[in-house]
Amino acid sequence: MPNDVSLQEFIAQARRGVYSGALGPDWLSKQTYFTVDTATGIFNTVYGKKIWHALNNQTRVFNALPRVVWGNVPGWRVRTDRGAGRSRPVTETGTLPTIDISDIQVVSSLPRWTGTTFGTSTKAIFSAQMEGGVGDVLAMESENAQIDHIKEINQEMLAASGFLVSTGAATTFTVPAAVAFHFKIGDAVGQHDVSAGAFDRAGGSVVSAVNTGTGVVTVATGTAFADGDVAFIHSRAGFTSLDDAIEEDVAAAGTTGIGGGANRVRAYDLTIGGRTAGTWNAGAVVSRNSGVGRDLTLNLVDTQFQGIRQNGGEPRLIVTGHDQYFRMQRLLNTVQRYLGQEEYQVGVGNERTYPGTRTGLVLATYQMVPILTEVDCPVSVSTADVVLGRNMYVLDTDYIEIAIAQPTQYIENKDYFAANALVVRGLLTTAGEMRVRNIWTQGKIADLSA
Repeated sequence: MPNDVSLQEFIAQARRGVYSGALGPDWLSKQTYFTVDTATGIFNTVYGKKIWHALNNQTRVFNALPRVVWGNVPGWRVRTDRGAGRSRPVTETGTLPTIDISDIQVVSSLPRWTGTTFGTSTKAIFSAQMEGGVGDVLAMESENAQIDHIKEINQEMLAASGFLVSTGAATTFTVPAAVAFHFKIGDAVGQHDVSAGAFDRAGGSVVSAVNTGTGVVTVATGTAFADGDVAFIHSRAGFTSLDDAIEEDVAAAGTTGIGGGANRVRAYDLTIGGRTAGTWNAGAVVSRNSGVGRDLTLNLVDTQFQGIRQNGGEPRLIVTGHDQYFRMQRLLNTVQRYLGQEEYQVGVGNERTYPGTRTGLVLATYQMVPILTEVDCPVSVSTADVVLGRNMYVLDTDYIEIAIAQPTQYIENKDYFAANALVVRGLLTTAGEMRVRNIWTQGKIADLSA
């Protein structure tokens, strides 16, 4: 199957061949969640059906966050400065405060497309129906592709903003293999060159290939990456991630200066992605440790709660990995009181927390805030290129939503001439974007030990 077929070409081919398949009407009648648009001749999934259900594949953030219809909104405005000196006491004969205006930033938000393909040969379709076969192999692949499709969106929303480079060249750089999947084909990558003390590739180098086995990421030509540089994503091809929204603009490389030993690991310049220069979201509650692993403590979590509340928000959801979940459980074991141990769970969207007790022996909440464990939660990487533990995110979900411009569609292609092979191909597409309308009420704890 060609890898360079555009979405428009795929749809055009599907219209030519959709009615002349090898499966016949019986296959269609069995798949009750498919409908046929007779005007275009393509299959569409019904909103609210199988793809949109909580599939058992640990896509918990996707299931937990609220989903809304896109609406007639291309973006929104953010007030980042209320004007210095515009409000003050006025004495009986004193002058009025200086007139000043708010500093307004514009956030652009347009739909992002995610696609998942699958296919099988007509021979496989026929032989799978025989005794001992798997049955309807195309239907099986379709269901698996649905799971993979939502998994991909979930991973995009949890992708980390950037990582320390261990080796590099003009067109490639290497990160730990365990974090390579955070880079997606089509992402625009910037570079913090620690030797020059500057941000390079300001125009952006687009990712063309990712090897999740070796950690090698291929980008466009530019200044060569070297050990200790930071590769950071300033423009996503897919959904914006929580880490993108929460990460500070022009985050400091460290107190000892750029390239200063252990402090070199944290350096981003998200203004390359279009934000106004100057750390206008520096109020996001972000806790790091300069690329050195440290144990999670309740004080770190409490500081997140305090910062979010001081910024006018309210913690609604904690997202972290199993490692930090178990660490919190051990921390709270020391204050366990064996009273009122009835088990309970907290629902978050389509998800539920692990069963817990109201005294904290088995966690369901912390300070009444639900805790969701997420296998795709980003990790930190130490200055020695060692993968650390999962990050922890404290979110005010009142200001986070998944806006859907086009619900998931299923397109099937049976045009043998276009494919130049006896194959049946399928495509799932979703158009949407994650919106974080208030970044000051979101928090992140990074550089945690596993």
